Amino acid sequence: MSAAAAIANLAWFAAGAPEFRRYRRDAEDIERVQRARLATYLRRNADTVFGRRHGFATLSSWEDYVRHVPVQGYDDVEPYIERIANGEARVLTAEPVRLFEPSSGSSGPAKWIPYTSTMQREIRRAVAVWATALFRSRPDLLCGPAYWSLTPRLSVPRADESRIAVGFDDDSAYLGGLAQRLIRRALVTHPALRQLSDIDRFLDATLVLLLQRPDLRLLSVWHPSFLTLLMQRLHDRWKPLLDMVGNGQVSGAEGIRFAARPARARELGRIGPDDLQAVWPRLGLISCWADGHAEAYVPGIRELFPGVAVQPKGLVATEAFVTVPLGSLRPLAIRSHVFEFLDEAGNALPPWQLAAGRRYTVLVTTGGGLYRYRLGDRVEVEGMYRGVPALRFLGKEDQVSDYFGEKLSEPFVASALDSVLGTVGIVPAFSLLAIDERARPPAYTLYIETQRDWPDAATALLEQELRKNPHYDYCRRIGQLGAARFVRVGPCAYSRYAGRLVETGMRLGDVKPASLSPLSHWQNWLLD
Repeated sequence: MSAAAAIANLAWFAAGAPEFRRYRRDAEDIERVQRARLATYLRRNADTVFGRRHGFATLSSWEDYVRHVPVQGYDDVEPYIERIANGEARVLTAEPVRLFEPSSGSSGPAKWIPYTSTMQREIRRAVAVWATALFRSRPDLLCGPAYWSLTPRLSVPRADESRIAVGFDDDSAYLGGLAQRLIRRALVTHPALRQLSDIDRFLDATLVLLLQRPDLRLLSVWHPSFLTLLMQRLHDRWKPLLDMVGNGQVSGAEGIRFAARPARARELGRIGPDDLQAVWPRLGLISCWADGHAEAYVPGIRELFPGVAVQPKGLVATEAFVTVPLGSLRPLAIRSHVFEFLDEAGNALPPWQLAAGRRYTVLVTTGGGLYRYRLGDRVEVEGMYRGVPALRFLGKEDQVSDYFGEKLSEPFVASALDSVLGTVGIVPAFSLLAIDERARPPAYTLYIETQRDWPDAATALLEQELRKNPHYDYCRRIGQLGAARFVRVGPCAYSRYAGRLVETGMRLGDVKPASLSPLSHWQNWLLD
């Protein structure tokens, strides 16, 4: 048992237990809870630029709010974000914005999501419910440290133009407060890890920290393929990694030193890289995405770690914490934000009116200043937790390709292709960007019909444009995605493109040219 980690986990468990009890209580009266939360948002933010423009002071009910405030996308919010970034107060919230967290944009490289102290409290509530339920069901996890997948520092364009800080220094900083301090004491991490921008050094340092901890109890990553890649690197670099474990020095990262563990290095040398169960004998649970495109990668995790439980994560976005894993269900985080759901006809429904088995698009209102914000996530109601709908993530709506968290959208890709094709002077008869899952690693491929030669510089330029999306860039840096490439297709490519979409159930009259497809295996249809 790790005494320091156990004490921190127990303290975190005790701190989160009251929120867990409140969630279970409020789950019996979801309508009251959601209406009250919305009323609080409207009252607190009536005297803001957004609140005055939409008459918050005159809105007395949920129904008033839905009638008078239109559904928002990031393009609608961006002018307000720019005003906040320029130093203006009381724009979206009366409360100051502490920080912008970057996420992928639709038409631009990135969008900035505002975080206030209230927003951090809302995330803490959801995490407290998840952690408390987890520790209650698996008390063995209390006894040792956990690893939460950290994100290497992203390059954020124009961050220096904002008077508000852009980007958290540490993933636990999303929570803030006591929870952040307790979690840091229970995590396998190091302050310098977050500062490593070189991905090879970052991955080596991560593996060294993990290998030094035979008492590891929990692994939390986002996409399961990240863990697969990490374990492949462990296997490929076993001997140099053991040297680093023994001397506490990460090769190529001068100035960063960990505790030297020569005895642990010798122990690992006897075990070898193929017996992960012996490397981490107390590992009890892996938390990762398991819905949508990520589902196909979960069997690989189970094969790597036989006997270790895999818990699917809830639906979590930079903009909001939507669902919380509780047992086999992932109910809505009703005490964190206000939620609405668009049905197939475009009607906005409150969460207490959702029907089992039906599919919806998520809208969210948060303490960070997003109002009726369209997340772009499609969900299905798979059950009920007490009175709260439990949701399964189906995928992104519209034209978004998001296999590994890269979040490429149609407008962004269209803009990137316009730039590339305009630079090289090619006007193709047909072009489509889509992932090729057969490639190792999977890679985005530009299928293009043109009589002109395709210059090598154009492929490099395409990759450069796509990497302006920070999430695509991150997937490239850690190796989940290979470099973008191009494939020339023969004549009549659009007819073959339309034919495939018709076979998926789309009406021929609804098929439109697109720059991006969220479907894969286009080589089976577009190549002669």
